[in-house]
Amino acid sequence: MLAEPKLKTLQELIENSTHEELIWINGYVTGLVKHTTATQTQGKSSINKLSIVYGTDTGNSKKLATGFAAKAKRSGVNAKVQSLDQYRLNDILKEEYFLVIISTQGDGEPPAAAKKFYDFLHQNALQLSKLNYSVLALGDTAYPLFCKAGEDIDLRLRQLGARQVESIQKCDTDYEADADAWFENILKSLGSAALAQSAPPVTAPRKKSASKKNFTGTIISNKNLNGRRSSKQTHHIEIEAEALEYQPGDSIGIVPQNPDAIVQNVMELLNIDHAGKFLYRGEEVLVADLLKKKLNIVYLPERVVKQYASIVQQEIPSTRIDLLNLLKIYPVRDDVQFEEVIGILEPITPRLYSIASSLQAHSGEVHITVARKCFTVNEEVGYGLCSDYLSQLAENSAVEFYVHKNSLFKLPADANDIIMIGPGTGVAPFRSFIEERDASAATGRNWLFFGDQHFESDFLYQTEIQNYLQTGVLTKVNVAFSRDQAQKIYVQHKMMEHGAELFQWIESGAHVYLCGAKDTMGVDVENSLLEIIAQQGSKSKEQALTYLDQLKDAGRYQKDVY
Repeated sequence: MLAEPKLKTLQELIENSTHEELIWINGYVTGLVKHTTATQTQGKSSINKLSIVYGTDTGNSKKLATGFAAKAKRSGVNAKVQSLDQYRLNDILKEEYFLVIISTQGDGEPPAAAKKFYDFLHQNALQLSKLNYSVLALGDTAYPLFCKAGEDIDLRLRQLGARQVESIQKCDTDYEADADAWFENILKSLGSAALAQSAPPVTAPRKKSASKKNFTGTIISNKNLNGRRSSKQTHHIEIEAEALEYQPGDSIGIVPQNPDAIVQNVMELLNIDHAGKFLYRGEEVLVADLLKKKLNIVYLPERVVKQYASIVQQEIPSTRIDLLNLLKIYPVRDDVQFEEVIGILEPITPRLYSIASSLQAHSGEVHITVARKCFTVNEEVGYGLCSDYLSQLAENSAVEFYVHKNSLFKLPADANDIIMIGPGTGVAPFRSFIEERDASAATGRNWLFFGDQHFESDFLYQTEIQNYLQTGVLTKVNVAFSRDQAQKIYVQHKMMEHGAELFQWIESGAHVYLCGAKDTMGVDVENSLLEIIAQQGSKSKEQALTYLDQLKDAGRYQKDVY
C-alpha cells in the first residue's frame, strides 16, 4: 500500500522508537483514522428528525433543550424544539426519535406547562411501538419524589410500546454535567457520525458532582414585620452560620420539624416508650426522633391516606388528615400494623425560602422572609408546617439548612437598570438585590413595585425601603395597598399607571424581575406587562408576546414564582 520511500521512513521510525513511543504512535494514528472517517461522513446522519420537547417552570429544561438542539444540528441531525404546552399531542404518534426534558414540581407533579401532555399519555392507550425515546428528568434530591414526573413519563412511554434509546437520566440541581453526558450518549446511540470528529483517543472520567452542603445556623433575630392590626404574620428571620456562600437570587432549603404536641400525642396514644427505637432506612433511630424530624405526620397527602386505609382495612374518605386523627378514628390493630404505617409515611420535604440579604452587607448571615401560612381543613384551623416551625424559633435556636442556587434569577452587571416587582413576601429577594447594589455602588437605576393589604400594618421593610429611596439607591418606588380603599389596587395597576416610563426603561435595556405567588398575581402581572408592551410599543398581542419571549431569552425577564 505504501510507496518504497514512505515504507522505508516508517520502518526506520519504528526501529528507532522505544516501547512507550510506539504506544503513543499507535494512539496518534488511531485518532487520525477516526478524524478522517468523521470528516468524510460529516453532515450525514442515520436519522431523519429528532424532536426535543420540554416542560419547565423555572426555565432550566428550556435552556437545555435549545442548547441540545443547536448541538444536534451541528452534528448533522435535524432537531426540532418545542415546549410541551405548545406541542400537538397527537403528533407523538408520528414521531420517530423523541426526547423529553422535564422538571418535577412540589409533590412529585409535572410543571403546569407539561400537565396536558402528562395526562394525555396516562389517559390514552396509544400505540407507540415505532417511537424511540429518552427522558432527562430534572429535580432536587432534597425532595423524596425528586424526579417523579420524569420517571412517570419514562415508565408510561415504555408501557405504550416505545423503545428506550437511552436510560432515563435523573439530575439534581447541579445538572449540567450529567445532562451533557446524557445527550452525548443520545447522539452516539442515534448514530451521528459527525460526533466522531471531535472524539479524543482517551476520554477523561467525569467528576461526580458534590452533594449539597448542609449548614447548622443560629437564629440571631426573629421578628414579625406586620403591625398589630394585620391579619397576617410575616417573620424576618436572621441566621448566623460559618463558611456561608450564596448570591442574591438564591434560596435556602429548610427541613421543618413536626410540632412537639402532635408527636407526644401520637406516642401516648400508641403507648410508645421515648427510648423505643425503630429501624429506618438501615439505621436504628429513636421513634420520637423519627416522628419529629424525619417523617411527615401532619396533613398527610391523599395517596398516603389511601395506603393507610389498605393497612387497617377500612373505608376512609379521600382527604388530607394528620396521622394523629387517623390513628384516633381508624386505629391500628397492633405494633405490626403500626410498623407498616411507618413504612408508608413519607419523609418531610424541605421548603425553599428566597434569601433576603446580601453577604456583602451581612457577612456570615443569611436572612429570610417567612409568611406564617394559615388555612382551614375539615373546619379545623391549621398552619403550614415549615412556616409555623420557623415563626416560633427563638433566638439562639439551631436550624439546619442548605443553599439552593438559582442561576436563572440573578442580578445583571452593575451598570444595568433593574425593575423589581415583588408584592408580599415576593419582596424578599429584592431586599438582597438592593443591599447588593448598595454595597457594590452599582450605577444602574433600581425601581421597586411592592404591594400588600394595608399601608399601616403590611408594608414590609418600610423603613429600609424609604431610606434606600432617600439615599438614591432606589430610584423609584411604587406601592399598592389593596384594602386601603373601596376599589382594590394591586401592583399591576401601578405598573399600568406608569406604563410609559416602565416601557421606556425596558427599551433602554432594563432587566425585569418578578417574584411572588405564581397563581393570580404572577399571571396578572405578566398580562399587564404584555399590555404595556403592546400599548406603549404600538404592537399587536402576538408581537408583544414575541417581545417578551425575546426578553426572556436574553435573560432580561426573570421570574421566581411559587
